[in-house]
Amino acid sequence: MPTDPDAVALVDLRDEPLSVDEVLDAVRHPACGGIALFVGVVRDHDHGSAVSALDYEAHPSAVETMRAVCEEVAASHEALRVAAVHRTGALHVGDLAVVVGAAAPHRGQAFDACRAVIDTLKARTPIWKHQKLGDGSTEWVGLP
Repeated sequence: MPTDPDAVALVDLRDEPLSVDEVLDAVRHPACGGIALFVGVVRDHDHGSAVSALDYEAHPSAVETMRAVCEEVAASHEALRVAAVHRTGALHVGDLAVVVGAAAPHRGQAFDACRAVIDTLKARTPIWKHQKLGDGSTEWVGLP
């Protein structure tokens, strides 16, 4: 667990548009000179196939898993604040799918923590993507 109970500034799963500014504001801290953000955007292709839209679905434990990841990263990196917000529901090309932020005393620490949050979230959080492909077919991504 992080020493500071406020180290995990924001964790949420939403079926409405995400705000980069909300995550940026959540991780600001007077002792931090570096803030790193990762913004995942729905792209128009995946593995050589055109993608027209997608739906994200999440297990009821997803927010709990996201919070645990953020707590672990805050405790194991030199980040004083971390945040993660992920979309669910129907998204279109260009929509924000996930926004992650980390604030630390120095930029390298912030970058390292931000990368650890997004990489670990993708590996552990039970969120699945149902892609609608350009040829009319669909595929699930991230199923166990």
